[in-house]
Amino acid sequence: MTLYDAIGILGVSFVLLSYGLLQIEKIDPKSMLYSAMNLCGAVLILVSLYFSFNLASFIIEIAWLSISAYGLIKAWRLRGKV
Repeated sequence: MTLYDAIGILGVSFVLLSYGLLQIEKIDPKSMLYSAMNLCGAVLILVSLYFSFNLASFIIEIAWLSISAYGLIKAWRLRGKV
């Protein structure tokens, strides 16, 4: 296992942990934490893909990153209104 594999696995762990916490209702899907965990996971997976490229994985991670960034910005804006 390379360092970049470990980075990718850490990213997968972030994504799976956030989804698991969502399913057991320990995290709010509209929270900054949920979107931040997904965004960090996507970034770390993309780092690993830089060194071992896979087009399908790259496409889904770019989508995951984009959607998570949108959710994070939306949560940040809502937080300012409270």
